[in-house]
Amino acid sequence: MSASLQLGRIAGIKVQIHWTFWLLFLFIGFMVFANDGSYTDLFWNFVFITALFICVVLHEFGHALAARRYGVGTRNITLLPIGGVANLKDMPENPKEEFIIAIAGPLVNVVIAFLLWLVVPVDNFLVDDPEMLEEQLSSINASNFLFYLLAVNVALVVFNMIPAFPMDGGRVFRAILSTRMSRVQATQAATALGKFLAMIFFLFGLFSNIILAVIAVFIYFGAHSENIVIQQISLLQGNDIEDAMITDFTTLKPDDTLQSAIDRILDSTEQDFVVEENGRVVGILFMSDLAPALRERGNESLVSDIMEKNIVTLNAKDPLPSAYRELKRGNKNFFPVVDNEKLVGVLDMNNINEFLTFRAAHDY
Repeated sequence: MSASLQLGRIAGIKVQIHWTFWLLFLFIGFMVFANDGSYTDLFWNFVFITALFICVVLHEFGHALAARRYGVGTRNITLLPIGGVANLKDMPENPKEEFIIAIAGPLVNVVIAFLLWLVVPVDNFLVDDPEMLEEQLSSINASNFLFYLLAVNVALVVFNMIPAFPMDGGRVFRAILSTRMSRVQATQAATALGKFLAMIFFLFGLFSNIILAVIAVFIYFGAHSENIVIQQISLLQGNDIEDAMITDFTTLKPDDTLQSAIDRILDSTEQDFVVEENGRVVGILFMSDLAPALRERGNESLVSDIMEKNIVTLNAKDPLPSAYRELKRGNKNFFPVVDNEKLVGVLDMNNINEFLTFRAAHDY
């Protein structure tokens, strides 16, 4: 069962809502009634949250469409309770390109805020009388709805441009640093600042806003994770896929039984298998698919019945960092490696990690 509700595709990009997003509406409903709000208050709060997240989706499309300009695709845009995520397939190493992609999202909110400013009577809300201001903004309603939307778009710009990597501002910061130092050094510096700000957000959020504390956790671990990835990619630079691929491996045929795969798994350390027919790669049998298939079909079923036919092959002469990115993208990270359309090896994440271990030791 998918954890996300698919809304469809816009400009060829899949838009989805993670199941946790709906918890936000439950939280808002609880807060409205806890403060003696009415069903009318609940309605306007729900409409406002919907409008806000439309702005968030447009923000993420800013990133996605800017990335497309540089040949970078987007797997999906996902809405979460704390905001949205444009799941880009990669991030360009060129500082200018990263800068434009990172800043494109906040610029969308700048445009939205400007358009709202043209129609919202902002002066009506800039009053010196605190009691009148409290009365005007005590709850979201038809008279102040657009003003709240204007204010939140301004807040999105300000918050996203905080240089807390890997937020937009942190990526802009790294892009600027990358013009003066290596990408690895720039990432380390941006990560250090991002973690420091995340800890401040977390401590502040514990006493004032728990959502800010949750965001801080995502920032901290997101920065840590991306820093590791960039360092690993730097270690792989200068190597081709053939330098790290496994050359001692077993292949299966489509008409082999599942029992033959089980026997090989138990006799060796292999878990996944390339399926060949007449010298051509036709599929992959993943161990993770075996157990369900055994329960449903039995061990005399054929490999062709459960093998993955929609496969990606890697070229032995391609740079190893590109294979690393491909491996990091999916859950099933096992790929056949070909040279002139002939199967010459396989590559998985365990093999990459072993290669990284020895490269790091050698560099040290």
